[in-house]
Amino acid sequence: MSSTNSSRKVVTVDEQAFEQTESEAIDEDGFPVVDETPEFEAAVEQETQAKVDANHPDGIADTSTERIHGVTLEQEERIRAREAELEHISAQAELGTQDGREQRTREVAAHGSKQRRRKFKKRAASVNPRVDPDRDDPRAELSQDELATVNTEANRLATRLDGWSRAAISRRLADAVVNGRDLTSAVVGVFEELQTAPGQVVPIGKLDAVDRKEVSIDGRVKTLWDPSHPSIAQVGLIADESGHTRVTIWKASEAPWIADGERVRIHGAARNWYEGRVSLAVTGWSTIHFPERDRWWDV
Repeated sequence: MSSTNSSRKVVTVDEQAFEQTESEAIDEDGFPVVDETPEFEAAVEQETQAKVDANHPDGIADTSTERIHGVTLEQEERIRAREAELEHISAQAELGTQDGREQRTREVAAHGSKQRRRKFKKRAASVNPRVDPDRDDPRAELSQDELATVNTEANRLATRLDGWSRAAISRRLADAVVNGRDLTSAVVGVFEELQTAPGQVVPIGKLDAVDRKEVSIDGRVKTLWDPSHPSIAQVGLIADESGHTRVTIWKASEAPWIADGERVRIHGAARNWYEGRVSLAVTGWSTIHFPERDRWWDV
């Protein structure tokens, strides 16, 4: 049964062929042009893997403007790291082109250090006026002959006093001369003062004149005897050209053992008194050195 209301258009085979012919390209001989360009299509496995990558948590899940489109998180991290490295190199290069920056930094640090030393000396001047940085150099008040003699004596004392420069010694000598002392007494006084100053190896005969709790000495072991207490490791006499003193080495100090006749140098020995005479104790804060031990020329 046919219907007169049907809107379907009937197209003949010739019409379909004519339409296809119109859409095809014809060469100059009238033959249709065949497109031989291969068409690449994704394999089933590739399409499946693409869907997995797109939906994986580590894949391209975030399409916001903060993310790099088209790369995985791992790739993006490497790109961001490289960009940060290039920015750091660029910043360093920019700072390095600032002329004199390193020199200015050193100058600022040196100025700050100088100011701190000056402030410390100003405080110390309340106890010892000679260290006042604003005090005039006493050598400027000496005559030319007096200054020459002072410098000569300063050179001589500098060879006998470790840690003291010729300039520092000459300034102290000049100060003593300006204050009315004759040169001979000034030399003796300054030498004794600097000889027992902090940090110096004190002659054993001068230990009773030192007002510090800890001192350093250099001498030779004259004799050792048995300790009178279990907490004492060694006890004996150490002497130099100026005198001798009793030295007690406590076990708790864990100090190395000394031997009869051996030269020792003790730093940081505690000064005390024993039977009315000054004596020394080697504690955990003390150190013992042996200047002559294991010398190659004694072998």
